[in-house]
Amino acid sequence: MRRVIELATPHLLRELRADSVTLITGERPPAAWLRAFRATLAPSTVRVCVDAVLGYTDVRLSPTDVRAALDRALPERAIVWAHNLALGRNLTLSRELAALCAARDLPLVAHHHDWWCDRRWPRWPVIQHCGFRTLAAVAAAIFPSQGRVAHVAINQADAGILRRHFPGRAHWLPNLVERTAPRKRSAVRGTPLWLMPCRVLRRKNIAEALLLTRWLRPEATMIVTVGADEADEAAYASALAAAAREHRWPLRLGGHGSSIADLYAAAEAVLFTSIQEGFGLPQLEAAAAKRPAIIRRLPQIAPDLASLGFRFPQAYDEIVVSPTLFDWKGEVQRQAIAYRTWLGQLPRSIRPLAEKPTLLRAQLTPRPVPFSRLTLAAQIEVLRLPARESWSCCASLNPFLDAWRDRAARGKLEPTAWPRAAEARLSGKAYARHFAKIADIPPRQPLTPERAACAQRDFIRARLRTSEIFPLLWSNR
Repeated sequence: MRRVIELATPHLLRELRADSVTLITGERPPAAWLRAFRATLAPSTVRVCVDAVLGYTDVRLSPTDVRAALDRALPERAIVWAHNLALGRNLTLSRELAALCAARDLPLVAHHHDWWCDRRWPRWPVIQHCGFRTLAAVAAAIFPSQGRVAHVAINQADAGILRRHFPGRAHWLPNLVERTAPRKRSAVRGTPLWLMPCRVLRRKNIAEALLLTRWLRPEATMIVTVGADEADEAAYASALAAAAREHRWPLRLGGHGSSIADLYAAAEAVLFTSIQEGFGLPQLEAAAAKRPAIIRRLPQIAPDLASLGFRFPQAYDEIVVSPTLFDWKGEVQRQAIAYRTWLGQLPRSIRPLAEKPTLLRAQLTPRPVPFSRLTLAAQIEVLRLPARESWSCCASLNPFLDAWRDRAARGKLEPTAWPRAAEARLSGKAYARHFAKIADIPPRQPLTPERAACAQRDFIRARLRTSEIFPLLWSNR
C-alpha cells in the first residue's frame, strides 16, 4: 500500500494540477522514507498530520476526538484518498471521515486493498469491543451511504461485487508498476538462488515454494526477502525456521542483507505460491525484471493479469501430494478440531455460509490432495521426506512439473514478456488519468444502508467458499 502511494503521488499531482499533499496517519512515517517522498514531490509541499486516533488501532475511540483530529488535518479543499478503510482497523475513523467529507462536500476515494472479513475472524470480538456490535454497523462504516464517495478495488472480482451494489460509484484500479531497465543476472558463487519476494506470512504458503525448489532445483537455496514483522505471524515463522534448521533445508527467511534489486539480479528463478492475494504486484515485478517465475494461479487475480496481456509459462493451479506422505488420520483430526474452533470465531448469523474445507470433504478415504490445503504440520511432514522420495510419489500427480524440472536443470525456465497492452493500465500516467476520472465524483442520491449490508454479505460469502478456505489461515498458533 505504501509503495502504491509513493509511486502514484507524483503522477497524481501532475494530472490533478495540485501543488501540495497532506499525509494523515496514526504514526509518523520513517524519516528516510519521508525525506525521499518529499524529494520526489519537490517543489510541491508535503504536510504530515500525525495523531494516534487516525491510525490502525484496536481500542475504543471517542467519535468526537476522531472528528476533531480529522477537522484539524483535512484541508478545506481536497481530494481525499483513503486507504484500507475496509480493513476494519479503525472503523470510527472510517465513519467519521465519510461524515466529514459529506459535510464539506469533498470527494472521497475509498481505496480498498483488503477486507476485514478476509482471514481475520479472530478480530471480530475486538471490532465489537470498539463499538461496532453488529455486521450492519461495520458495513455502514466501510460503505458510507452519503456524500461524494467512490469505491476502488485492486482486482476485478472485488470490483464486480462493488459495482453490483454501488453502480456508478465502484471502479477497478490495478496497482501501478514502476518499470526500470532490467539488470543482467549477476554472477553468484555457490548454489543457485531461487527467490520468494515477500514477507513471512501464512498466506504466502512458503512451504509449497520450498517443496517446488527441492523438486525442481535441488541444488538451489531459497530466500524469502523479508522476515516476519507481524506478531500474528511469529509462530508460523518460528515453526518454519525450526524445521529448516532441523532438516538442513536450504531456506533463508529474511535477514539476507541485500537489496531487493540485488536479489532479483542474482535470482535464477522467482516463486509465488500465495494462497490469497489482492493484486499480484510481485508477478509483474518479476516480468519487469525479466526473471523466470513459477506462479500459483489465483482465481482472484489470474483473469486480471490475463486481461492485461500477461502470459506466465510456469503457472499452475495446485500442487497435489500423495496421502502416503503424511499422517492422513492425524491431519483429518487436526483439521476437524481447528475448523470447529475457526467456525466458532465467526458471527453466528454467517456460520451457515461457511463451506467445508477440501480435506474434511474426503476424510474417510485417503486420496491425493492439494499441498496448499494442509496444515503447516502436515506440510512439514511432507518436506521431511527426502526430495527424491516425495517426487517419485507425486510426479505422476503433477505431470506439468516434468518439463519444468528439465528446464530448471538446464537453466531454461522461461521469463514472462511485458505486453504493450499493460502500459495502458499500469504506467504512472495511465494510473493518474484513471484516478482523476474516478475522483471527479458528482453529487449523488444517498444510498440505503441495506446496500452496504448486502455488499458486505457478498464479500463474506465469497470468502467462505471451499475454494477460499485454507487451514494455514484458520489460526495464528
